[in-house]
Amino acid sequence: MNRNGKIKMEGKEGIDALFLYATEGILAVNDKGEITRVNPSAERLFGYEKDELIGKKIEVLIPKRFSNHIDQREKFSHNPHARSMGAGMELYGCKKNGTEFPVEISLSPYSASHGKFVIAFIIDITIRKLAEEKLKNYSAELARQVKNRTLILEEAIVELENTKKDLKKALDKEKDLNELKSRFVSMASHEFRTPLTTMLSSLSLVTKYGELNDKENQLKHVGKIKTSINNLTDILNDFLSVSKLEEGKIENMPEEMNLKTFISDIISEVNALAVNGQKITMKYSGNEVVSLDKKLLKNVLFNLISNAIKFSHEGGVIEVAAQVLNSSVKILVKDNGIGISEEDQKHLFERFFRGGNATHIQGTGLGLNIVEKYAEQMNGSVDFESEENKGTTFTIIIPQ
Repeated sequence: MNRNGKIKMEGKEGIDALFLYATEGILAVNDKGEITRVNPSAERLFGYEKDELIGKKIEVLIPKRFSNHIDQREKFSHNPHARSMGAGMELYGCKKNGTEFPVEISLSPYSASHGKFVIAFIIDITIRKLAEEKLKNYSAELARQVKNRTLILEEAIVELENTKKDLKKALDKEKDLNELKSRFVSMASHEFRTPLTTMLSSLSLVTKYGELNDKENQLKHVGKIKTSINNLTDILNDFLSVSKLEEGKIENMPEEMNLKTFISDIISEVNALAVNGQKITMKYSGNEVVSLDKKLLKNVLFNLISNAIKFSHEGGVIEVAAQVLNSSVKILVKDNGIGISEEDQKHLFERFFRGGNATHIQGTGLGLNIVEKYAEQMNGSVDFESEENKGTTFTIIIPQ
């Protein structure tokens, strides 16, 4: 081969040995694209008999779908140079029976006294392609498995995070319940002691005044016993309500009822708690028949009205007003009692919170928290306006 990459046809025996014994297919093509010589390996490769390809156009060995090969061959003949074919593309040969197979081809032009020629070295790369495809499929499968396992790992991490959050919620809830129990034990020991002591003392005095036939003092201490029993009942009801809320046992179950009659009955019931000339008034407007949860609404109103009684002065007036609108029910409970300071208003609906000016009045500090939760269960809301020493107005709005 000279410096220009062209083969000189020197040593006929060497060339013959190259053609006859080479394991790769070799063939020579003239400048007209005609096959002038082909070795046994090339004939076997393309499925032809000995010398059957001689004189045929090189295009018989190329799939017909490569219709531009003639143009490419002619361009190459104008500027022949040693090179590998198909850079950046896949090459295919065509057997005599029409079967296609992948090949790798390198070209080497040479000149002889009788013309210009190109020698083509052809290798069947079917096995290599299969191996590459297998490797490609393996890589794709490996990538798929890695992706799947990554997704599984991500899902496991998300699930772990959710479990962690759920566990934290459960622990927080358990902590709240334990705190509730501790507060209950502490409060019960304090709050129960006063009414129980009053009841025991009054019972002794009722017996004594009965023996003395002193009806006035006897009735006075019977009233104290009733008040103490009511206080104990309120405490127990508050804790039972909180317990049910914590356990998720409270459900909103609306039913048709006469709201005006319902509120009147509650006022009649809670009137027994009124003392020293206190009075409860009622105003009502709108339709009387509504659809609300009786148990939840009764608990809300009972809490608010009984609070209004507890925090009102002697002879005070508690106003209850109900208004039924097109899509909601609005209920106000107003008193002219001790009111709530601006500082205490920030914590009013917190559990166990007692206003600074209400420490002398018996209670658990749970009532308004329960009112708020019950209003939420009915998809409603509770709001208030208050001024210290001038009274408080609570407003409940519940959608129908």
